[in-house]
Amino acid sequence: MNRRADHRRRLFSRAERGGSEAAPAIRGAIAVDRVCVERHAGRRAVAPSRWIDPEDGQFDLSKRTRRRPLAPERTIVALLCAGIHAACFAQTAADDANKSNNPLNLAASFNLQNFYTPSLFGVSSHTNDFLLRPTIPVGPNGLIPVPQIFRLTVPVSTRPDPAGGYNTGLGDINLFDIFLLHGGATEIGVGPLVTLPTATDRTLGTGKWQAGLAAVVVNASRQRLLGALVQWQHSFAGQSSRPDVQSLTTQPFVIWNLPEGWYLRSTGTWTFDLQHGDYYIPLGLGAGKAWKSGSTIYNAFVEPQYSVAHSGNVPKWQIFAGLNMTFGK
Repeated sequence: MNRRADHRRRLFSRAERGGSEAAPAIRGAIAVDRVCVERHAGRRAVAPSRWIDPEDGQFDLSKRTRRRPLAPERTIVALLCAGIHAACFAQTAADDANKSNNPLNLAASFNLQNFYTPSLFGVSSHTNDFLLRPTIPVGPNGLIPVPQIFRLTVPVSTRPDPAGGYNTGLGDINLFDIFLLHGGATEIGVGPLVTLPTATDRTLGTGKWQAGLAAVVVNASRQRLLGALVQWQHSFAGQSSRPDVQSLTTQPFVIWNLPEGWYLRSTGTWTFDLQHGDYYIPLGLGAGKAWKSGSTIYNAFVEPQYSVAHSGNVPKWQIFAGLNMTFGK
């Protein structure tokens, strides 16, 4: 077949030098032979008629054959695409979980959280605190050049009644204003806090106005979220018949991200009554899942906690559960 193609090329050369009108036809025959040769070489050829310009019969090099991708090449490309897609999905899921769990995330949110204490040290009773927690970020402005995060905590509490039974109602409302002083991989925020004596029953609150400071440190990566929230407050006014209040709470948190938005968590809040000496240090281990619907990140979790050190009639076991909703564009 190669010899025949060479023969026709020689004919074409002679015809073209001699001005023969058969040159276009001979050129087409050469193209047909090339189709056959390239098919034997393992190529997929374009139809020969598409190689020939219909006006002048000239061979069009832009319409030459394309090499068919080999099966191993297609497999490698498919694997690479699947790997890139999985990596992007994992990165997105981890980012969503970190945003929802980060107290310094500059996005509006609304959290429904619940602390159930089935047992306390020294007494046979239980308590419960259902928390409504909206968070509102405020951008830098002419008065304050750094971002701010306002977080309000409205508790609906249940406590034992000394006369018997339980009381349920509104507890003391807490508000803090965090100024984001440092961004990047490690974020730092500090600001004032205030607690209002809004309890509907004396068993549900302190009866005192309190003020203090809050500080947050967060370090985030794709794999985990580490940090701590510290709050200190002292009473400065309120019912004179009620004792003064001074407290310190420290909440170290560890979030370990897993595939598809799942994560492990440990977020026990260490509580110290600096006025009376009572304290408890719970350690927890729980799990949660974050997922996105539209522009909202939902985050559901549950975390049992046990107090490994304590003094006084304080929580022994706690079950911390909630649903966080983080809003965005």
